[in-house]
Amino acid sequence: MYELLTGPMLWLAFAIAAVGLVTRTIFYIKGLDWKLDRVAYGAHPAAGAKGAIRSILAFLIPFGNHSWRAKPGFTILFFVFHIGLLGVPLFLEGHAIILMERFGIAWPTISMAAADFWTVAMLVAAMCIAIRRVILPEVRIITDAKDWFVLLVSIAPFVTGYIVVHEFGDYNFWLLAHIISGLAWIALLPFTKLFHVVGFFWSRAQLGMDFGIKRGGMKYKSFDW
Repeated sequence: MYELLTGPMLWLAFAIAAVGLVTRTIFYIKGLDWKLDRVAYGAHPAAGAKGAIRSILAFLIPFGNHSWRAKPGFTILFFVFHIGLLGVPLFLEGHAIILMERFGIAWPTISMAAADFWTVAMLVAAMCIAIRRVILPEVRIITDAKDWFVLLVSIAPFVTGYIVVHEFGDYNFWLLAHIISGLAWIALLPFTKLFHVVGFFWSRAQLGMDFGIKRGGMKYKSFDW
C-alpha cells in the first residue's frame, strides 16, 4: 500500500493538480472582459506589470498594506498558518527522501525541530482562525461548509504527520492516513478554494494592473478611460 500511495498515486495526484490548475488559469484569463480588461492591459504592459508586481508584493509581505496593518492579530495568524502550511511539506526531510527515491530529485530540508515548531504553530493558528470564524459575526456570515471542509483538508496531513513522527498510536495506520490526506490535499487544489494557491497571484495581478492603468495609475498621462 505504501509503495502504491507514494508511487503511482503520488504521480496521479500531482497530474490532477497540475492539469486542473492550468485549466482553471486558462478559464480565468479567458473570462476577462476583452473591452474592460484585455485592451487596457495589452496597450499598457509596463504600467500594468508595475501595478501587478506592487499588488502581489503588498499582500505577500506581512503588514505590507493597509488591510494587514488594520488587523495585526489576524495578519500574524494568517502568515504563521501559510508559512507552516507550505514550508513544512516542502522542506520536510521525509518528503525529500521520497522525492529522491521516486523521482531522483535532491531537495533541501529543514531540521525536525523546525518542522515540529512550524507544525504546532500552524495548527494553533488554524484553531485561532476557526474560532475567529465562529465568534465574529462579520466572518461567520461569509463562512460556509466549503470553508470548513478546506480547513479540515488542510490541517489533516499535519495532525496525522505529527502523530506519525512522534509515534503515537498505530504507526502504520497513521502513516497511511497521513499519506492519503496529503494526496487528497494536492488533488483537491483545483477543485476547491485551495485554488488560491495560484489564483491569489492572478487576482492580485489583475487588481494591480487595474489600479496601475485605469484607476489612477496613469492619471495625468493622457490615458482616457
